[in-house]
Amino acid sequence: MSTSRRQQILDTAAALFAERGFHGVSVHDIGSACGISGPALYKHFAGKDDILTQSLTAVSEELLAEGEARAAAAASPAAALERLIAWHIDFALGHPALIVIQEREWANLDATGRKQVRRLQLAYVDIWVAVLRGLRDDLDPREARAVVQATFGLLNSTPHSARISEAVMRSRLALMARSALRA
Repeated sequence: MSTSRRQQILDTAAALFAERGFHGVSVHDIGSACGISGPALYKHFAGKDDILTQSLTAVSEELLAEGEARAAAAASPAAALERLIAWHIDFALGHPALIVIQEREWANLDATGRKQVRRLQLAYVDIWVAVLRGLRDDLDPREARAVVQATFGLLNSTPHSARISEAVMRSRLALMARSALRA
């Protein structure tokens, strides 16, 4: 399977799911938007459910891998936090459709998909928690997790709130995330 075709299908499906909802999109709609027949999608994916699962799994894997790399490459917890904030802002501004389908279509993932995505997401949160606790010894692990997850809520609000230029939004998000995490 061509990686570029696979990614095209995932990107197209994510945009359609975000726009119309999972149940408002057919395999034919996805195929048509990709310039292939709906049934041709079955050469790449088991079906629409698989496309949703693979979309959310792939993005969760990407978040985790890049989060691990950025935190590991940082010279200090403060530098790691800055790198993580920048990465998550890049993701949030660059992939609004994936944020929308994550929040709106979670219930449409099968149990195996939910378990896999949740495992990856929790590992990503754990990176942030470890970095934050390196800066804030006043937070126990549960409090640090709550602060990190609330910050994600702020950063992941961009599909609904990004009504200003990307540069200004990026700057505002970074300032708000720093403030939230260090408060």
